[in-house]
Amino acid sequence: MNTILIIIMAFFWALLVFYSILTLAGVYFRYKKKPPIKLEHYPSVSILIPAHNEGVVIQDTLSAMSRLDYPGELNVFLLDDGSSDNTAEIGREFQRTFSRIHYVPVPPGEPRGKSRVLNYGLSIIDSTYFLVYDADNQPEPDAVRLLVEAAEKTTNAAGAVGYVKTLNANKNILTQMIALEFQVFQLLMQCGRWQLFKIGSLAGTNMLLKREIIEQLGGYDVYALAEDAELTIRLTAGGYLLPVVAEARTWEQEPETLKTFIKQRTRWLIGNIYLLEKLFFTRKFWLNKAFHHAVQHLMVYLLFTLLLLFSHVFFIGSLFHLFEPKYSAPILMFWFMSYIVYTTQLIGVIVVDKEVSPIKTIVALIMYFTYAQLFVVLLGRSAAVYYWKRFVKKETINWDKTNRFKNRAA
Repeated sequence: MNTILIIIMAFFWALLVFYSILTLAGVYFRYKKKPPIKLEHYPSVSILIPAHNEGVVIQDTLSAMSRLDYPGELNVFLLDDGSSDNTAEIGREFQRTFSRIHYVPVPPGEPRGKSRVLNYGLSIIDSTYFLVYDADNQPEPDAVRLLVEAAEKTTNAAGAVGYVKTLNANKNILTQMIALEFQVFQLLMQCGRWQLFKIGSLAGTNMLLKREIIEQLGGYDVYALAEDAELTIRLTAGGYLLPVVAEARTWEQEPETLKTFIKQRTRWLIGNIYLLEKLFFTRKFWLNKAFHHAVQHLMVYLLFTLLLLFSHVFFIGSLFHLFEPKYSAPILMFWFMSYIVYTTQLIGVIVVDKEVSPIKTIVALIMYFTYAQLFVVLLGRSAAVYYWKRFVKKETINWDKTNRFKNRAA
């Protein structure tokens, strides 16, 4: 039993070391001086905003779109997927006021969800690039310009990926933890992968893509709830790059209640389970640098989860004297260092983003034992929902919208 435990902890340690290296590389990428980019010609860009009953937040989102500063042709398309609230009214009002904002009702269809709406958006635009923003996003004025400049100056780029900041981070402990998660795993490690391997990952929002390339790939997979991860692998397998632009920032609302958080993350994880299945049956998903994404997906959503679950069973069994392990110093060190490395990453990103405060430090110290442990529970719940609906009820799993809250200033 001790041998098994050592193997598990060694695996955890190897992952933490790897992610620590990514974090350090990300810090270097953030701090290193980058020469300013100036294009002779700025290509046309269309912004696609999928929306369904977004009346609570869409006015702030469209106001942010009206403030975007882009030297080239820019059009904003609010893609209304059958809203029954005042989303249409707000969208039409902005269309009357701003010539570059367009309200577009999306024809009904199946399966419902973001991917189908984005495919419809692609069918009505003819710009060189398109940019996806969720309906609760408020991009900073220079975000579009910075993403286009990076894409145009990177050889073989299919687009570019920006930084997603949490608009309502100070609402409560949950939003603080979500904000920290995004700062570490969505930014610093994303920057680290680009610095070390020239690999970028689409984040679902604040992502620029070349329209012609996406159309050649067949558009979005309408059955993929994690459409960003699925498209990332297809693009990378095709040999395309996705440069990371940390300076191109958007502010996004995150769940403020545990119920909303569980609902959102269940959808995300169901999407990743679907993608995990595709990895086993799609050979091209392992080509070129997509191999890195495929291996990471298997490690996180299969091997890591199984070992983490085993470690929890082992721990609980020990408490009830079902097992009688003989702990040794190296095993205790692995457990201790896992916590130290994880927490150091969180505190490190607070320092990098110059957001040090007592409350943020306390949140970082308790995240390992609280927020991080929800992953196994959520993945188990997601797998149960996915396979019950797919194999027992024979249903197509549709997009599950995240509840919105009244926006707070960043």
